[in-house]
Amino acid sequence: MANAISSFKRTLRIITMNGKEVKAVIFQAAFFFLVAGGAYFLYHNMQVNLERQNIQTGFHYLSLESGFAIGESWISYSPSSSYARAILVGFINTSVVAVLGITLATLIGVFVGVAALSSNWLVSKLTSVYINFLRNLPVLLQIILWYTIVTSPRFLPTVRDFNGENGLEPFLGTIYMTRQGIFMPFFEADIGWLGAAIGLATGIFISIWIRYLSRIRMDKTGQQLPVFWIGTSFILVLPCIGWLLMGAPVGIDYPEMGRFRLSGGATITPEFIAVLFGLTIYASAFIADIVRSGILSVPTGQVEAGRSLGLQEGVIMGRIVLPQALRIIIPPLTSQYLNLTKNSSLAVAVGYPDLVSISNTTLNQTGQAPEAIMIMMIVYLSTSLTTAFFMNWYDKKIQFVER
Repeated sequence: MANAISSFKRTLRIITMNGKEVKAVIFQAAFFFLVAGGAYFLYHNMQVNLERQNIQTGFHYLSLESGFAIGESWISYSPSSSYARAILVGFINTSVVAVLGITLATLIGVFVGVAALSSNWLVSKLTSVYINFLRNLPVLLQIILWYTIVTSPRFLPTVRDFNGENGLEPFLGTIYMTRQGIFMPFFEADIGWLGAAIGLATGIFISIWIRYLSRIRMDKTGQQLPVFWIGTSFILVLPCIGWLLMGAPVGIDYPEMGRFRLSGGATITPEFIAVLFGLTIYASAFIADIVRSGILSVPTGQVEAGRSLGLQEGVIMGRIVLPQALRIIIPPLTSQYLNLTKNSSLAVAVGYPDLVSISNTTLNQTGQAPEAIMIMMIVYLSTSLTTAFFMNWYDKKIQFVER
């Protein structure tokens, strides 16, 4: 009798467990069909509206002539270029702002983060104000603020102010800093500069390779090579060799003053300056706080050990503290890099021709809203995933390996 009751309870328990599993499967299937049904409803609604407005779906419009000009482009572009090339211009403009912003924000953030822990009272308080004040100002407000500053007549003159006998003199005789942008000399397009670019890329690759070999040598023998000076020599010498081998071009294009405008040379537009400064300073405040927190996470015994060996404070920070703090810094730093890249879409507020701005123009002219939005989503998603992949790879590389 006891065995029968025990068997009955075991059977009842199995049925109850299976019932829970069945309920879970039913709920998951219901949720899936609900999401799929909602997606189908939205897709069907979009198709009906597009047909009602006589708009064809697809990406065929990318090969059509764009018909609009872009004020700032790193590659050749004209109104007769295709929509695909226009979107490529926007992507390059966004990438340039993001890469420069990440680089500058990291340098400023590390400097301010280290300075925040200074024993000097004034330096410590100034960095604290910098971090807490800028972190709490919206990034859009900072971009608009910088755009107002660089286009205000109180700070910079116009191009016309440089005309005439009593006109202003350009900075260093060749650089015009105006409300319309900064006009400066630049190298003329010549195949000879390609040799310098190849030499620079080769020098950077060799420097990284030498650093890798130096670490192997350090682990085996305890001896360290002067990696910095060797790498710097390759980076400086190889571009010069490439420049000489390709004919040593010396052509420089100088800005020329016209009656109402400047032409020639290179131009840094006020929109680019405002976006770069706004994103950089905003992100640098967060990075500075991340660096400060990472440094504080390193045990004070590490610093005391370095001092007991007679090492200077700069060497202790660069060789002992920061390498250990990186393990704490990298994960939140990755989030700031991603935020800066995505915040670059706010450049449309000051008229900088980034991916969002050009995609909006394309959308308004063609009516291909789903396709334009899909392209933007794919670009930002791919950029974010790529950045996160490399940062996570580096994070795993510098973590302690437990045996």
